[in-house]
Amino acid sequence: MPLIAIALAALAVTFEQFVQWKFGAMGIIGLVALTVGVKARNATIGGVGAVILVMLLAQSG
Repeated sequence: MPLIAIALAALAVTFEQFVQWKFGAMGIIGLVALTVGVKARNATIGGVGAVILVMLLAQSG
């Protein structure tokens, strides 16, 4: 079980670094807002984070 937790934490940190490298500070803000919204079950915050990430993805494509 601890090995799985360490692997998931490493994967999360790697994904966060990729988002920051690819999309900058707004990518991190969107990712944090989405994560906080999902964990707090707050649709507004989660929606804002999702919209930020979608806008960044649409802009880069």
